[in-house]
Amino acid sequence: MIRDLADASPEERAQILRERARAIANARVVARREGTEVLVFTLAGERYAVTAASLSQIVESKGLSPLPGTPAWLLGAIVARSRPVPVLDLRLVQGLQGRGLVDLPWVVVLEDQGDTFGVAVETIEGRVEVPTDGLVPATRGPFRWVAPDRLALLDLQKLAAAVGAEEA
Repeated sequence: MIRDLADASPEERAQILRERARAIANARVVARREGTEVLVFTLAGERYAVTAASLSQIVESKGLSPLPGTPAWLLGAIVARSRPVPVLDLRLVQGLQGRGLVDLPWVVVLEDQGDTFGVAVETIEGRVEVPTDGLVPATRGPFRWVAPDRLALLDLQKLAAAVGAEEA
């Protein structure tokens, strides 16, 4: 087969160009892995995530107002999109040490089954696509799964149940 376009007839040129186009197209086909889009944040030195679908917004914790007479894990409320939103200290829900708001500059506002609440966090890493292969179902805590790199996805229904159990 002729590979030099200069020596090829018009039909042969067309065939060569089709073969080259097919080879380029086939080289670009990449095996797509299934994944879940999440927002990754840190808290008490650990990485956590929430599904991107449950994310409403991210706000600074500066506007947080304390609520007297509430459990320690309820830091207070913040106004997000003209609505008061309760803000949880996930560290205390998990039994970890915390120093109040001093090291929690962000609030991740979440929506789950009509409920809106916030989780105070240290840093926001951003949105990432986590491959679903290699995820291990969580055996304890308010988590759905844990990734090989120890990233833990919060299960918002389990979190609500854990908070509800502490209130009772």
